[in-house]
Amino acid sequence: MMNIQIPVTKKKRIVIIGGGFGGLALADKMCSEEFQVVLIDRHNYHQFQPLLYQVASAGLEPSSISFPFRKNFRKKMNFYFRLAEVKDLLIEEHTVVTSIGNLSYDYLVIAAGTTTNFFGNETIRKVALPMKSVEEALTLRNTLLLRFERALDCSNPETKRSLLNVVIVGGGATGVEIAGAISEMKKYIIPKDYPDLKKDELTIYLVEGSDRLLHSMSEEASVNVLRYLTDMGVVILLNKRVVNYESGCVLLNDGQSLPTNTLIWVSGVIAEHFNKISPELIGHGGRLLVNEFNQLKGYQDIFVIGDICLQNEDAYPNGHPQVAPVAIQQGELLADNLERMLKGLPLMPFTYKDRGALATVGRNKAVADLKKLKLHGFMAWIVWMIVHLRSILGVKNKLIVLINWVWNYITYDQSVRFIFKSSPKGHHYNSR
Repeated sequence: MMNIQIPVTKKKRIVIIGGGFGGLALADKMCSEEFQVVLIDRHNYHQFQPLLYQVASAGLEPSSISFPFRKNFRKKMNFYFRLAEVKDLLIEEHTVVTSIGNLSYDYLVIAAGTTTNFFGNETIRKVALPMKSVEEALTLRNTLLLRFERALDCSNPETKRSLLNVVIVGGGATGVEIAGAISEMKKYIIPKDYPDLKKDELTIYLVEGSDRLLHSMSEEASVNVLRYLTDMGVVILLNKRVVNYESGCVLLNDGQSLPTNTLIWVSGVIAEHFNKISPELIGHGGRLLVNEFNQLKGYQDIFVIGDICLQNEDAYPNGHPQVAPVAIQQGELLADNLERMLKGLPLMPFTYKDRGALATVGRNKAVADLKKLKLHGFMAWIVWMIVHLRSILGVKNKLIVLINWVWNYITYDQSVRFIFKSSPKGHHYNSR
């Protein structure tokens, strides 16, 4: 395969795989003129994943949580972006094999993130709706709206029930947020847009395999979220696992079945896979094992940051949480360490500074585990909005999101209920 056309230079070339929070933070902070930085991603934009659920529930347009890489790095010297998929890593040859050609490197940074984990269940993979990208969020939005449309003309009670049953698998932050968002659609949107439907016909199930929601947050946060969602009409099923999907029904490990045409899968993630990485360097969840400097174990010139890396420290013996702040902090420190390497200085070890965790389920309903304070309700919701607004790239995007939130809050309405896809993913049905 031919080589990617990047100018040859005497500068040290850093190749970054993945433009998520970690890769973006690293590329943003690199300021030495002695490096050439090449970012490779399968998309030409950074997507703000914490708000994907709002795209899926028709609250935001995808463009408001996406930001083009080329625009972000327009004024940065010695920076190159290439739209491509990484096919393989030839570590001994210091080469990345991509869909558009090969690229050599002096330093390689793997920040490829994770993908949805279906735990080997091919049936679930084929019918379930994941939510790890803008495309998947749009597919979910289209599917939900199409289900409502089809239910209007459905004369078969059992089929109509399946159309209006939504099963969400996974009680983490994404699961509770999409459950809350769909519940608000049920309360505020269906009576306006679908007066022929009874809103109580829409049933939202949230299935969680452990004994509580938001297992990574405090017990207090879990209790409050459980109360909020129950009050919003969401049916919470704890200590239940989905084992299969057959004949239009989600099957649980206790024998219970839930008829549905809409199965949303946010139950876990697994690291992106690279064929030539030794199995000895792969830990739990497919994550790559690194040392305290985020170097892939046994390699001085390969770094791994973000959700794909597994680094142990005393406070996190099983690795850091797979959240944006970890990736951002790792990316920023790595930028400093690469410049230290250039100067022959010792590297600085990574230590995660945990500033807390947040989750929201709807207007005035959120939970916040901050360093010295636990909040819930309206104040937690305000904190959640401020933190997320600050984190979105681009002033224009921040304004669009803020305007949408204010408009939705005042009018109890979501303004982007468009269907752009005629064939939703999932179980095929006959509406008659």
